[in-house]
Amino acid sequence: MSEYKIVYKGGTGEIVEKKSRFIANVFKVESEDEALEIIEQTRKKYWDARHNCFAYIIGENGQTKRCSDDKEPQGTAGKPILEVIEGAGIINILVVVTRYFGGTLLGTGGLVRAYSGAAKEGIANSSIINKEAGKKFVIDTDYNGVGKLQYIAANMDITITDTQYTDKVVMTFIVPLDKCEELKKKIVEATAGKAGIDDREEIYFAMLDGSPVIF
Repeated sequence: MSEYKIVYKGGTGEIVEKKSRFIANVFKVESEDEALEIIEQTRKKYWDARHNCFAYIIGENGQTKRCSDDKEPQGTAGKPILEVIEGAGIINILVVVTRYFGGTLLGTGGLVRAYSGAAKEGIANSSIINKEAGKKFVIDTDYNGVGKLQYIAANMDITITDTQYTDKVVMTFIVPLDKCEELKKKIVEATAGKAGIDDREEIYFAMLDGSPVIF
């Protein structure tokens, strides 16, 4: 996949339904073993809760999916959490929803709504970013080419992360994969082929608060 959503920073959300508390904790996970370890830690943290239900999706293609109702009626907790994750299009994510029973039965529909609602709240309070494939362009040019390259980058919505000035100018661009060929063509045209272009380094990156995060 050239682009997908991941958890940059997990968060917590809580809803209350008929005095039952549903606390959702969202985590970034890279493997099933890591997910299972976090689930166990969460159970210990909320040792006095009635249920700790969860769902996770792991792998670039979402190939590993698991969910658990943790003694809630079948299909009322884990599956709704999983469906929220799938609907959000996020991978490498674990959501654990802890329930403190409030004394009133919610029924099948009420449980589905509560676990879904808690999962959505947890994700809403997390930092989710788009991780996409790209390349790092290192471009060297003379001083006459600087303005032209800055203009091209601005028009193509491409980020310049570094500019070094010596006897020539070396600029570093972070370029989405689908813009690489167009950018290269525009640089060659704008500098009459005089700019040096090194685009060998393949990367994954995401934009966070207007700045690229490289993985």
